[in-house]
Amino acid sequence: MCDMGGLDNLIANTAYLQARKSGDVDAKEMQKRRKTLALPKPEECTEVKKSIVLEYESICEQQPIGKRFFQEFLETVPEYLVAKEFLNEVYAWELAEDHIKSSLLEGIVNMYLKNGSNSYLKFLSADQSNKCQSAAKDEFEKVAGLAREETIAYLKEKPFTDFQASPFFDKFVQWKCYERQPITEKLFDEFRVLGKGGFGEVCAIQVRNTGKMYACKKLDKKRLKKKGGEKMALLEKEILEKVNSRFIVTLAYAYQSKTALCLVMSLMNGGDLKYHIYNVGERGLEMDRAIFYSAQITCGMLHLHSIKIVYRDMKPENVLLDDNGHCRLSDLGLAVEVKEGKEITQRAGTNGYMAPEILKEESYSYPVDWFAMGCSIYEMVAGRTPFKDFKEKVNKDEVRKRTLEDEVKFEHPNFDEPSKDICNLFLAKKPENRLGSRYNDDDPRKHPFFKSINFHRLEAGLIDPPFVPDPSVVYAKDVADIADFSEVRGIEFDDKDKKFFKKFATGAIPIPWQEEVIETGLFEDLNNPNRLVGDDSKSGVCLLL
Repeated sequence: MCDMGGLDNLIANTAYLQARKSGDVDAKEMQKRRKTLALPKPEECTEVKKSIVLEYESICEQQPIGKRFFQEFLETVPEYLVAKEFLNEVYAWELAEDHIKSSLLEGIVNMYLKNGSNSYLKFLSADQSNKCQSAAKDEFEKVAGLAREETIAYLKEKPFTDFQASPFFDKFVQWKCYERQPITEKLFDEFRVLGKGGFGEVCAIQVRNTGKMYACKKLDKKRLKKKGGEKMALLEKEILEKVNSRFIVTLAYAYQSKTALCLVMSLMNGGDLKYHIYNVGERGLEMDRAIFYSAQITCGMLHLHSIKIVYRDMKPENVLLDDNGHCRLSDLGLAVEVKEGKEITQRAGTNGYMAPEILKEESYSYPVDWFAMGCSIYEMVAGRTPFKDFKEKVNKDEVRKRTLEDEVKFEHPNFDEPSKDICNLFLAKKPENRLGSRYNDDDPRKHPFFKSINFHRLEAGLIDPPFVPDPSVVYAKDVADIADFSEVRGIEFDDKDKKFFKKFATGAIPIPWQEEVIETGLFEDLNNPNRLVGDDSKSGVCLLL
């Protein structure tokens, strides 16, 4: 007898894996789709141009398309070009391997900071120039850092003003206008369901015009209203919009269909860390993997804290691997913003990872995330949590009691001194004694546990992961094992609901969307002044962009 459930799963997985593998659909099909696309004409972008906030950091550093056009503009003015090249050299020096950094730095100082050089930075202040001329070798790093600050300050003035009056800025405005096009479900092809949350399913989707794969979290409108989840959903969406880190899942689009509010986020194909700890080989992870993932998680956590967000749900199950083996924090549904003068006291998190101050219902802040970090490192190494053994049957009250009272034991043979020490420091009962919270600038990245990690290179994505997931495996439950949601009846929407849906569905998120169009070649295609534009291959219309 034919197993229809197994057949459905095989078909769903095959289509999904094929889309993942190709990533670019079919070249001819993509070419056909893109032939119908064009940037809005400059005269159609007047209102968008007025709405753009003229902030240097946002336009020239954070937004990929803005940064690209600003860099191209700088190349047209010799003095600006030298400033650009200096900053690029300093950035390359920061990311270099330790054994060549000294010679690279000396070359930078001699080329850009000594006034006899053809590439000397003439715009430096007299004070800074004097410091550069007299600097000894052991002062090179300091003077280069100060020169970098002055160079950025210089670019923020006349070069940035000149950029706004250039054709490069006009082209940026066209892309901003295109970025703000209405987003609907017609933009995407949908693949298999990957899982489900409290308000709906998560499925794999692909952007039709770029081939980029994402995960789409669908929040059923009726279920959301019935459970009163609107505020929580909007908070998660707004927090995701603020995030800009390679170590946290990225929100790329927020739109609505007839039945759901949709969050389109990074697709992480490699499974979660909990799966890898307990289901692949022996329980626990090799130490190099534990260190690598912990380093990336720490960077993600520091980014959240820098934008005043407490994560509150750090655990291996919420850490996902991508195709290449890099990890990202996911599921920010419990995250909360730290507001001046407002205490956080709500009990939130997962039992076994919650800090003592949460369990005691005291006010708390960022240190709770470092406690959960200690639990997670312990679990990666030992294949169990610090206060509950693997498959041990204990109730929540007992886990609470152990968390509050018991000292952590390190019985697993894989623990070495650095891993024991970092766990002990993260798992301190009092938040003021916890690593990351003991004093201002208490940076966990400086702990000996991370001595093998070059964080500049890690944050630039230049360190290869110690493990790469199998591309032929779908790290998700079988389609048949993901329960369907029952239909919600008796819920009607009023004007207040419709207003909320509109507030939620803001369309493309600028930085991820710009990264997508550059990464997939759409940026180059639409910037090509000689491309043909039309509804089909017979069209001879040529649009000069």
